Amino acid sequence: MRQLIISLLSGGLFGAGLAISGMMDPKRVRGFLDIRGDWDPTLAFVMGGAILVMAAAWLLQKRLLKPVFASAFYLPDKQLIDRKLIGGAVLFGIGWGLAGLCPGPAFGALLVEPLSAALFLGGMLAGMALHRAIRM
Repeated sequence: MRQLIISLLSGGLFGAGLAISGMMDPKRVRGFLDIRGDWDPTLAFVMGGAILVMAAAWLLQKRLLKPVFASAFYLPDKQLIDRKLIGGAVLFGIGWGLAGLCPGPAFGALLVEPLSAALFLGGMLAGMALHRAIRM
């Protein structure tokens, strides 16, 4: 039960951050990515703030023996930058630029712009299924 409450609070905080920052607004995201047109720099401040918080979290994590609400840290053990990682990042960036959404904000956008968010999420899930089918 405690883990569920912590998950709900964490998800709510993340969703509120997405809504307040404008990350659920595809027009704002596309405005940020349009560096040659009518550029909107507000998301640069969101990203800068996220980088600062994450840097502090990494420094704090190195000093802790275990997380406050878990028995151990679960950190990625793979640090290889390979063709699959770069290809996935390129596909993510193309999708983010075209749709103005990425997976987290798309779920939140279901409440704000249900049709466009549902189309994006449907396409994303179809792409994931296609990748799984090709990979096997």
